[in-house]
Amino acid sequence: MIPKEKTVSEAIHYRRSVRVYDAEKPIDRNIVKKCLEQAALAPNSSNMQLWEFYHITSRETIAKIAPFCFNQNAAKTAQQLVVFVSRKDLWRKRAKANLAFMDTTFGKDNPKSTQSSREKVARNYYGKIIPFAYADFLGILGFLKYIMVSVIGLFKPMYRQVKNSDMRIVTHKTCGLAAQNFMISMAAEGYDTCPMEGSDTLRVKKLLNLPFGSEINMIVSCGIRTKKGVYGERFRIPFEEVYKEV
Repeated sequence: MIPKEKTVSEAIHYRRSVRVYDAEKPIDRNIVKKCLEQAALAPNSSNMQLWEFYHITSRETIAKIAPFCFNQNAAKTAQQLVVFVSRKDLWRKRAKANLAFMDTTFGKDNPKSTQSSREKVARNYYGKIIPFAYADFLGILGFLKYIMVSVIGLFKPMYRQVKNSDMRIVTHKTCGLAAQNFMISMAAEGYDTCPMEGSDTLRVKKLLNLPFGSEINMIVSCGIRTKKGVYGERFRIPFEEVYKEV
């Protein structure tokens, strides 16, 4: 009997960070891939989709990565791994992809005089604003942009996250949203995960031969939990301490 997929609320409550997986219960790589397809539907900054997902199914590669995750049980016993990678360096390519999508939506090479206000705003956004936000050279352009927006911000509301470090944070937040989509999707399938930030990302990056401009956001282990795979009851700070209605 095929288990029924959980609702979103059920999946959120079911999901735990699982540290020990059952070696006798493999998981379907196609279901994991489906969950990654759903990860790619996550909301992200400016629809730039500056992420990549490396789905590790090779037992040999998992065995090589585990020591780089400091031999955490979640890595050593994982059936599969997913390495979530942020790709700030692909901003030009992804901006062009968005502009190309607009060609299919609005038509190609439309004179500005015939463009709708929506098309003008969208093309201006990806053709000018995105390059302004992402372009940098050794941090110098970012610093100059920061000074400029700080001055303008004295007189009107202004987007201020324009330094290279700011845009790195933006891309990592975006990648984190995809990882969360993935883990909830896995929980809905009855599969378990554990997001691992504790790793030697440089060694993992070299092992997977990742591009120079890429950065590992997190490594997520996957499998089916054992009884000792969840370390105790879930603890959360009382909701009243973190919830603020304004």
